Amino acid sequence: MASSRTILRGGRVIDPSLGVDRVCDVIIAGDIIEGLVDSGGQYDEGDVVRDVAGCIVVPGLIDIHVHCYQHATPLGIDVDTYSIHRGVTTAVDAGSAGATTFVGLRKFIAERAKTRVLAFLNIAMHGLAAGGCTGRGLGGELDSLNQVSVEQAKQCIENNRDMIVGVKVRLTADAANDGKNEAEALRRGLTVSTELGLPIMIHHSFSTVPLGTEAEGQVSCPSGLPRGSIYTHMLHGYQTTIIDENAKGPNGEHIKIHDYAVSAQRDQGVYMDIGHGQGSFTWTTAELAAKQGVWPDLISTDLHSGCAEGPAYDLVTVMTKLLHVGMPLEAIIAAVTKGPAEALQRADKHQLRAGAEADVTVLRLDGCDVELEDCQAQLRRISKRIVPVAVWRAGSEEEIIMPEPGMWPNKERLPLLSQEWKKLIVRDPQPPAAMLLLKE
Repeated sequence: MASSRTILRGGRVIDPSLGVDRVCDVIIAGDIIEGLVDSGGQYDEGDVVRDVAGCIVVPGLIDIHVHCYQHATPLGIDVDTYSIHRGVTTAVDAGSAGATTFVGLRKFIAERAKTRVLAFLNIAMHGLAAGGCTGRGLGGELDSLNQVSVEQAKQCIENNRDMIVGVKVRLTADAANDGKNEAEALRRGLTVSTELGLPIMIHHSFSTVPLGTEAEGQVSCPSGLPRGSIYTHMLHGYQTTIIDENAKGPNGEHIKIHDYAVSAQRDQGVYMDIGHGQGSFTWTTAELAAKQGVWPDLISTDLHSGCAEGPAYDLVTVMTKLLHVGMPLEAIIAAVTKGPAEALQRADKHQLRAGAEADVTVLRLDGCDVELEDCQAQLRRISKRIVPVAVWRAGSEEEIIMPEPGMWPNKERLPLLSQEWKKLIVRDPQPPAAMLLLKE
């Protein structure tokens, strides 16, 4: 007797990689997608039919930037709590582990998680074993180039091709011997990426490496990155922001994205990624990018211990922020499905096509009336939010466990976040109200 199937009936099915955007049924048979069929048909008595009318059915969401090496790194979070139980079927750890610490990420995290865990390998051999957020003068993984080994990275990747999808380099002066090691670390990361044919993800803030340069032999980022590279934290407002600091309006306001950043995305094929995190999403920067029609290719959380309870929360909340600034819903869906799948060179593995592994997320647009914070406690009032309704990973349904929107904003964290406001180059004209609480 054939095993029962699960039928997701009557939802709006969006799969940008297949060019699908229509109301139809999705059939899950075991751990694979059996197909997409027109709604209204009859199904077998043993089939489980789920009515998802009014919902959006998409390939399982991909969060291409998280830190989930829990208990082994300061930034690590529980990957299932913030991923599969909030609609994300694939989470990509972005450099928590290096060549000498990767085995633990595989054994203790990936092999035990319900979420599919992939990884960018940190170019530093010890990864983020003692590394926290950058830009605070605390030192970091690139303080000594003795720990940046091309050969060790290549060997580790070759031994773990099923899980390692690329290379990660954090370009921040205080994580790289006050900037002295940034350029060489980037060169070594690019060497590994090029020789193995895998993408490189670059974190770029408070950096001595410029956005672009005309000087021969000098590295730059993102202008100097090859096609297929991933430039994360694109909407931060700190030093080395993608906003052109020299282009200002009559009242001194910033007015445009830097030409180097626009060209890198549109002409060179560099993927622009949100990488929200604790410091890398500023409403002011996002709104300015939106005015120019500069949207991310990839939407990710950079979820870690410093932002999982705000200001990032989870992937659907970051998606909600992009929806608020005007990014079309269809483009948002592409940036958490087709975009990251292509960037990871896994385009054929994250689709709703017949025969594909059954990773499926059901979403809904809900009305709301709440304030939502950015990374420096600047607030915007949100009227719509994207929420997960159901999720299947390899055909197995997992429980959705979401906090109520009433937790926005996390008022306990707002004063702490607001301390970073003065460091911003791109920011609102007035400081966030939470800054006043610091004086009380």
